[in-house]
Amino acid sequence: MRSQDYDRLYLSPPHLGRHEMNYVHKAIEDNWVAPAGPNITGFEADICAAVGVPYAVALNSGTAAIHLGLILLGVGPGDEVLCPSFTFVATANPIVYLGATPVFVDSEAETWNICPERLREAIVDRIAKGRKPKALILVHLYGMPARLPEILALATEFDIPILEDAAEALGSEWEQQPLGSFGRVGVFSFNGNKILTTSGGGALVTYDRALADKARFLATQAKDDAPYYQHSETGYNYRLSNILAGIGRGQMELLPERVKRRRQIFDWYREHLAAVPGLTVALAPEPAGSRANRWLTTILLASPDPDNAAPAPTPEAVRLHLETRNIESRPLWKPLHLQPLFAAAPMYGGAVCEDLFARGLCLPSGTAMGDGELRRVKEALTVALS
Repeated sequence: MRSQDYDRLYLSPPHLGRHEMNYVHKAIEDNWVAPAGPNITGFEADICAAVGVPYAVALNSGTAAIHLGLILLGVGPGDEVLCPSFTFVATANPIVYLGATPVFVDSEAETWNICPERLREAIVDRIAKGRKPKALILVHLYGMPARLPEILALATEFDIPILEDAAEALGSEWEQQPLGSFGRVGVFSFNGNKILTTSGGGALVTYDRALADKARFLATQAKDDAPYYQHSETGYNYRLSNILAGIGRGQMELLPERVKRRRQIFDWYREHLAAVPGLTVALAPEPAGSRANRWLTTILLASPDPDNAAPAPTPEAVRLHLETRNIESRPLWKPLHLQPLFAAAPMYGGAVCEDLFARGLCLPSGTAMGDGELRRVKEALTVALS
């Protein structure tokens, strides 16, 4: 059969519930269609309640949230910012926006997040070079909590503030505390492929009211308190629209249900793919104290066997086979230190994240998937790896 003979099975499509339209219709009826209004206020309150922080600022993307967060932490031209190499480019791009330099750090094999041992190595070496990092961006990849006790201890020891990139980790927890609430600033994404969506959107959260006020000020073009348009600082057009915030309000009502379903999908894959040769279901089990939202289920192909003359399937070969069944999959993130954009950036380690990229693939994980669609993925994988 041809790929067009199958309905498209996407990696992580939006999944709307029943209540989003109520908020959107109300915004239109009341003429609140600008980047201001009661849906924004309500959405920010919903985020605060879910994450356990007192202040949230709704923005038009997670990237905007990282950008503003770095500004709030004082990052500027000539500074260096610690960053995992194994992450989406949007984590590091705002460092460059500010004229600063990313210092990339390898992953560890258990959670795939930034390696505390390599992180210490990087901090000590940069300080020895007279280049103490200005901040650390801490990412929870694919919704899996990083090794927080060790990383937080390092940040405290060396007095380096943390910007917590929880773009993929809404609903994940460490020791029953929501991710996004461990740094001086936390950020979330509500892009169309995330566990909850506002179509496009993001948020910055913090315990510090002054930081939240500053973020809101910068996100609305940094307009001074004057009866006319006066500007003393560079500002940005980063606020979320009241209509999209209405979608977010309806989505936030579904967070526990969406996390539960993503975890069920992960468990289905783990059980039913266990016997598929040449395949390891990755990110399992969760380290003690962690509860991941399982935003995406990821797999690792077995390492090539030097005693086997037959070439092992590659992630790209598997991806292309899934495409013949109209199933979307995606390689794991290509490490940023391998990207041409960041070729000159310092890097500490690299073997772990390079191996993950060489062997990994993300599978369809959308919360609207049923068992029939999951079986379709399993069958296609089995053929691809046979």
